[in-house]
Amino acid sequence: MFTKVFKILPGFITALVIALIAKYAANLPGANLIGASIISLFIGMLINIYWKPAYLTTGLKFTSKKILKFAIILLGASLSISTILTVGKFSLAVMIFTLLTCFGGGYFIGKSLGLNWKLSNLISAGTGICGGSAVAAIAPVVEADDTDIAYAMSATFLFDMVMIVLFPLMGRWIGLTDMQYGLWAGTAVNDTASVVAAGYAFSDAAGDFATMVKLTRTLSIIPAVLFFAYLNATLKQKQEVQSGGTAGKVNFLTLFPWFIVGFVALAVVNSFGFIPQSVSLGAKDISKYLMVAALGAIGMNTSFKELKKLGMAPMVHGFVVSTLVIIVAIIVIMFI
Repeated sequence: MFTKVFKILPGFITALVIALIAKYAANLPGANLIGASIISLFIGMLINIYWKPAYLTTGLKFTSKKILKFAIILLGASLSISTILTVGKFSLAVMIFTLLTCFGGGYFIGKSLGLNWKLSNLISAGTGICGGSAVAAIAPVVEADDTDIAYAMSATFLFDMVMIVLFPLMGRWIGLTDMQYGLWAGTAVNDTASVVAAGYAFSDAAGDFATMVKLTRTLSIIPAVLFFAYLNATLKQKQEVQSGGTAGKVNFLTLFPWFIVGFVALAVVNSFGFIPQSVSLGAKDISKYLMVAALGAIGMNTSFKELKKLGMAPMVHGFVVSTLVIIVAIIVIMFI
């Protein structure tokens, strides 16, 4: 037991230190638009170029897999099912159409670009659900490579930066109301920090509504994770049969992503007001910090050479899907 802990500690502590640096850097002027998660990912990748002793491997793997799941569980404490009831009647239709666009359109776009299905769907999830949190939640159940996670996070981040600048300008040009704009930004912009930045750049009312829509959108992580867990198990079974194995029924209990149960449980408990606001906010802060640490670990497991091998196809995928989501969301909003 102690031997295992001692093997984990060096890599885990390294990831925590990277997260600390990233959190500090994110508070510097202008860096708050980038966010600590992306900064941590890039710091990890830079360190990997010059320094990655073998004794860090176990802890980095533990942080990028186990700690990442724990961070997702804690995220549930900051969410409330009642949020759906507040903004659901406005956002549900838009969310359904944008999710269909992301995963339906993303499937064909990814296939035409020759991307593996895991990377394609991670990019679609980041675009359609909630940026880095969705990528982080789905990655473990599809057993995604750290390189795919890093690329999906990077693609999501780059398009968010463009959206922060363009969304307020486009919203005013189209003539959207505060509610329409908040619904649009909350549905089409990816990461929470980017939604907040784009929303409040239009108006305080638009920012408030965009944030509520974004929180509602985050809850779609639940069905997405369950679906991809089943899909991954089915595809693995198919590959086994093709390689000469025998086919059996997919046992959903054995592949069920139990960490999502913790996520849902905390969200439900919080919905009934059993979690004090101070505890909820504390859990959210810890969740964010651990997620930043996990991304630092993923960065240290990823090399720029591996990303370079993937070429520009994933970025093209992200650009096309993001553009489609923006267009579909505004069309649906106009008809609500």
